Amino acid sequence: MKPFVYESRAQRVLFGAGTLAQVAAEVEALGARKALVLCTPPQRAQAEQVAGLLGERAAGVFDGAVMHVPMAAAREARAVAQRLGADCAVAVGGGSTIGLGKAIALDSGLPILAVPTTYAGSEMTPIYGLTEEGVKRTGRDLRVLPRTVIYDPQLSLGLPVGLSVVSGINAMAHAAEGLYADDANPVTQLMAEEGLAALGRALPAIHADSGNRQARADALYGAWLCGTVLGSVAMALHHKLCHTLGGSFNLPHAETHTIVLPHALAYNAPAAPAATTRIARALGAADAPLALYELALRHGAPVALRQIGLREEDLDRACALAMQNQYPNPRPLEAAALRRLLQNAYDGVPPAA
Repeated sequence: MKPFVYESRAQRVLFGAGTLAQVAAEVEALGARKALVLCTPPQRAQAEQVAGLLGERAAGVFDGAVMHVPMAAAREARAVAQRLGADCAVAVGGGSTIGLGKAIALDSGLPILAVPTTYAGSEMTPIYGLTEEGVKRTGRDLRVLPRTVIYDPQLSLGLPVGLSVVSGINAMAHAAEGLYADDANPVTQLMAEEGLAALGRALPAIHADSGNRQARADALYGAWLCGTVLGSVAMALHHKLCHTLGGSFNLPHAETHTIVLPHALAYNAPAAPAATTRIARALGAADAPLALYELALRHGAPVALRQIGLREEDLDRACALAMQNQYPNPRPLEAAALRRLLQNAYDGVPPAA
């Protein structure tokens, strides 16, 4: 067996229908007195519900979470937390909201309690991202890892089918890339394959019936495993490319991951045959990149970057930005091949190596 290093993370996870009711007790367990509840504007009602459950432990609600965590939003949230005397942040929502909580923690060290309502998986990682002047900067810091995560599948019942599909495929990207990461290990490989399988069966079921509670639980379970994988290994081509596209061209996060994933897998497949085989096996398919492309296509998700606002004239710049910072990847970054990947993703054609 190949030598490996596995480092576990100290987190408390509550999983199950109705677990949101325990949020006040969990804040108390963190030793916190006042929690600032974070959300995006559309999720204000859910955040108010959580604040109600917190009672006197609620410092207030801040609904300024924004995609890609602009530095201005992070500064505002930090100032509000300080003004209200918050000693804890409760992030209710998806990657944007949990990312905002991380931005607060990075500067202040405030503990985060995450209540995911999508399948983003950010709650399981010490990875943060901040965008300023059109550039998204990412990093790892254990201060931003949520101390407690409450997974209540009932909270995702209202997540629209379209968002459920792209959010789920975004989660699958964490596991898929984790299988060929430079620092992959047997523990994360087991989690990755199980997470992919759970989401692979959940997303079609949610598409058929958005109120399918078992499918919602399967999707959240898969997202938990996939997020844990991403938090334990280094990111490679897929995530770096998506961060470039999202941060520099303001493309929607989950949709970008959904579109790019099949093409990034096809790019790396010749150099990562074992990982590609595991992905295909988890999905019950013969061709992993094509299976993910067809999963998106069959269930109404976008498959072309042009569908989500990227201009064709931006492709050369995107390629140049992606080539600037070299990082471990199974296949070396080659400008011409990367440019073809981006063109294929822009056009929405099936993935090709």
